[in-house]
Amino acid sequence: MSFQTPLPSSLFEAMVRFIDLHPQWDQYRLLQAALAGFLLQQGGQQSSQQRELTRRYVDCMFGSRNKLT
Repeated sequence: MSFQTPLPSSLFEAMVRFIDLHPQWDQYRLLQAALAGFLLQQGGQQSSQQRELTRRYVDCMFGSRNKLT
């Protein structure tokens, strides 16, 4: 899936600064981690979805970018 959405300039600038300071991250990894973290906090997923979100979040936070498929 692909989507486009406008970002407030302060959020965009914060993302750019983060990626500049953490070269092992890119915009895709950052957005995947943020989205997975948000969905985990909201709850309401089935247990299989919860496990997949947890795996994705942990892979984004601690794993290699190559594992993010």
